[in-house]
Amino acid sequence: MDIPVFSDVEKAHEIIQKHAHRTPVLTSSGINKIVGGQLFFKCENLQKVGAFKFRGACNAVFSLSEEDAQKGVATHSSGNHAAALALAAKMRGVEAHIVMPDNSPEIKKKAVAGYGAKITFCQPTLEARESTLKKIIEETGATEIHPYNNFFVIAGQGTAAKELIEEKGAFDIILAPVGGGGLLSGTAISTKHLLPNCRVIAAEPAGADDAFRSFYAKKLIPSVNPKTIADGLLTSLGERNFKIIMEKVDDIFTVPEEEIVEAMRMIWERMKIIIEPSSAVPLAAILEGKIDIQNKKVGVILSGGNLDLGKLPF
Repeated sequence: MDIPVFSDVEKAHEIIQKHAHRTPVLTSSGINKIVGGQLFFKCENLQKVGAFKFRGACNAVFSLSEEDAQKGVATHSSGNHAAALALAAKMRGVEAHIVMPDNSPEIKKKAVAGYGAKITFCQPTLEARESTLKKIIEETGATEIHPYNNFFVIAGQGTAAKELIEEKGAFDIILAPVGGGGLLSGTAISTKHLLPNCRVIAAEPAGADDAFRSFYAKKLIPSVNPKTIADGLLTSLGERNFKIIMEKVDDIFTVPEEEIVEAMRMIWERMKIIIEPSSAVPLAAILEGKIDIQNKKVGVILSGGNLDLGKLPF
């Protein structure tokens, strides 16, 4: 099982910087005052497709050989990865085959279709998603690009932390949310290479705590029936991701739903930017008092800003 190292993140950065946004790093003196530390938010909610996922998808698509690229790419996803892969494929001029559960949010279906992907709808079960994808790959010869358990995707996601550190220097702590572990594992690779003494900490909803349980059991525990408003963090950890997390991540904390909503609202109100619930999870862990950030310099990766404005939690 290939595991990327920092030189792979550097290579990914060279590939994607022509296509992806170098997202801004924002601060809020109001939030700093409330939490007692200096927070620097890496705004991946302002990335193309509205999420960090574009970095990994872009690296994966543009790393394919010409021969493989011509056969297209494929994945199953109901969310940000689907849109990210569709756009990256469009930019390279290759076909993207996306398997989506038929109960995916309308806004996500429209986004993926808008980027020109070929969508196949299936029953909303993992078994249906996987078997439908397998059939498409057999028929087309397309390369599967997994949303997180993929070498090039992980390396691409690591570019967000690389940019944050290059721009703002040393940090005491860097925080990221964790779902499948693509963002967290990439963040850990970059951070531990550039700042060996910086702590890498993940935050996860209490209602979808498989990463937390896996981390402390030191074995992969799948996510069963997760329930959280942070819909980007429902997936189980990938094997590659788990291996990197066990080696390079210092701690994982869980947070309750009401604190996620509170943190999301705080960022909307005080920073005037739109983030989705998944992005708010690290700040929620700080507000809960789970992480000691007093007088510390802390980087926070805001993972994305895609949500249904008709279903706001506040």
